[in-house]
Amino acid sequence: MREFTTLKLEIEDDLGIIWLNKPDNSNTYNEVMMTELIDVFKYVNKIAEIKIIILKGRGKTFCAGPDLNWLKDVAKYSYEQNYFESLLFSKCLYEIYSCKKPTIAVIHGSAIDGGIGFFAACDFAFCNEETIFSVTDVNMGLIQACIAPYIMKRVGEFGTKELMFTGKRIKGSEAETLKLVNKSLSKSQLDEYVNETIEQLRTSGPSALTFCKNLIYDIANTQSIDESIEYTAKLIADIRATDEGQEGLNAFLKKRKPYWIKN
Repeated sequence: MREFTTLKLEIEDDLGIIWLNKPDNSNTYNEVMMTELIDVFKYVNKIAEIKIIILKGRGKTFCAGPDLNWLKDVAKYSYEQNYFESLLFSKCLYEIYSCKKPTIAVIHGSAIDGGIGFFAACDFAFCNEETIFSVTDVNMGLIQACIAPYIMKRVGEFGTKELMFTGKRIKGSEAETLKLVNKSLSKSQLDEYVNETIEQLRTSGPSALTFCKNLIYDIANTQSIDESIEYTAKLIADIRATDEGQEGLNAFLKKRKPYWIKN
């Protein structure tokens, strides 16, 4: 099992649970956490037994933004140092977004500034309804450029303007209305809803999920409608020819469960 300084990885059956693990410092991020998030997502991507990845924060909050000691150093950086540190953050978020396996972020307490990027890059984001969200950089004369692509994918152009222009604080229910998160729930309901989602994902073919992630990624980022005609037809033909595709079809036709459903 890999060991990390700012993270904790737990493997439970087919789940890879990644914890932001700086509870005494509100899970604030720095260059070490960004580097370790890249490493841990590369690592869990290679473990065949892991089917679903969960991202959470230890302690009272998910992620309260950047580490202040790190920010003090950043303020003294040269342009080149600032660029390479920002590039590291962009690569970190892309590693989460492009993960081959379904990713679920479970958010509580607060998600501030770049902390929003960590969950916005996941496939699912569920929060406690009391969770506070805010992108505050504009109030300091700065911008959260690296997280903007993932916020825009979730809330669109004008919702992103509302969040990033004003720096206002919103709670879970408004975050759900904006579609910044998939679902906002009470503390008592959150774990149950996450578990239900996990069980639903377990009924899907593991390879089919990866194919589906690739399909959506390509259509959202690289394919025009014209290009998607041949691409989507070929993808369906490819997956029907796989062992998993054949098993799924046979199970459906014979009215039995496929092998990846355990119960």
